[in-house]
Amino acid sequence: MARPQSFYLCQNCDFKTIKWLGQCPECKGWNTLEQGTVSAVTPQAHKVITSRIVPMKKLHDVQTTSHKRMLCGINEWDRVTGGGLMPGSFLILTGDPGIGKSTLMLQVAFHLAHIYNVLYFSSEESLEQVKQRAERLSCIHEKLLFSDQANLDELIATTLSYKPHLVIIDSIQNCHSSDTQALPGSIGQLKESAFRLMRLAKENMITVMLSGHITKDGFMAGPKTLEHMVDAVFYLQGEDRWQTRVLRSVKNRFGTVNEIGFFEMDASGLQEVSNINQHLLEEVSHSPGSVLVSHLEGTRLILLELQALTIASKYGMPQRVVSGLESAQVVLIAAILEKYLKVKLSGQDIFFKVSGGFKIKGSSLDLGIALALLSSYFQKPLPEKCIALGELSLTGQIKPINYIGQHISEIEKFGITKLFTARNQKLPTTSIKLHMLSNVFQLLELFNE
Repeated sequence: MARPQSFYLCQNCDFKTIKWLGQCPECKGWNTLEQGTVSAVTPQAHKVITSRIVPMKKLHDVQTTSHKRMLCGINEWDRVTGGGLMPGSFLILTGDPGIGKSTLMLQVAFHLAHIYNVLYFSSEESLEQVKQRAERLSCIHEKLLFSDQANLDELIATTLSYKPHLVIIDSIQNCHSSDTQALPGSIGQLKESAFRLMRLAKENMITVMLSGHITKDGFMAGPKTLEHMVDAVFYLQGEDRWQTRVLRSVKNRFGTVNEIGFFEMDASGLQEVSNINQHLLEEVSHSPGSVLVSHLEGTRLILLELQALTIASKYGMPQRVVSGLESAQVVLIAAILEKYLKVKLSGQDIFFKVSGGFKIKGSSLDLGIALALLSSYFQKPLPEKCIALGELSLTGQIKPINYIGQHISEIEKFGITKLFTARNQKLPTTSIKLHMLSNVFQLLELFNE
């Protein structure tokens, strides 16, 4: 009998090696390789498999059916998902432990149960624990059925028997298939479970929604094939300052990518926050180094405060501490200002952050970053209720941005009175006072007045 061969498999990717390594060469993860065995197979053991020829079709001959999306009535959820859940879709919701994934899925299931048949499989909690949460959230409905089953074979058989519109599995890491001997949560189990659940969704037009864990780096746990296999990936993230939760779409075959929704956690569950800009503007400070910008996330505009602090460095190497933005973007803007305005930012420690704990990126923030750095350097605040929107080129020119009409429409609602933007920016009719700039040299005039 052939002796089993030993190997080491990375739990974050598909890298396999015959010896143990501290760091995976493929994904650069530390201590992610675990030992496994595979039986050696002799050439005589291979069997010849004959497959039938599948008839091919032209797209003109394919019959299509328009499916109505499943709207649950939670506007923030419906908007992030692209206008409701698509029948037959396969999606996953992930986030930090205790962030509210189970709470959100239970609330979505309850609202959808008023119209659709919903099955909820809780592989992590007992039915008693689920009932206690449902009573606290007032999410008990006769069409919403529960089970604590974690065996994938029985889970699929139960689903095919009840024929629901929506199946929720909390979570995929605790499900296990009898066909795979690996432990629940391992790469083999996740791949097998995801593939079978995907076929369940597509072949029976049943929407399957999973919850998933994340790694210590904040990414979805499991192999990348899991992320590629699902139709949509949503991240539920928390903010440092409030009990606010941000639902972010990072992949969506049926909607806009990078769409965000805001919720607030309280004793009765996650509540929608439709006026997030009002929350953000209440804490804006009129002080040196503070600049207001407008940022487009998906189809939603959010107003954020950029805060800069520059101080003469007391060490040989000036510090660059940036939070909420890409550090390279702030360093680049500082280099442009020093090159053309002769402002010695290279000898300054620069501390930069986005208020509210948000993480954003985009060239439309360039002008706001430049004004925040100069405001802190000269210790002069910008005018109250002003906002900056513009892109900076390496030659010191201020360039127009896209979707300026959407930005202006949003900022007009909150009493913004002044806009700094590019001179050649095509602007709609507005009551906001415009301060048109063509290059960075004109920025000095704002602080020399």
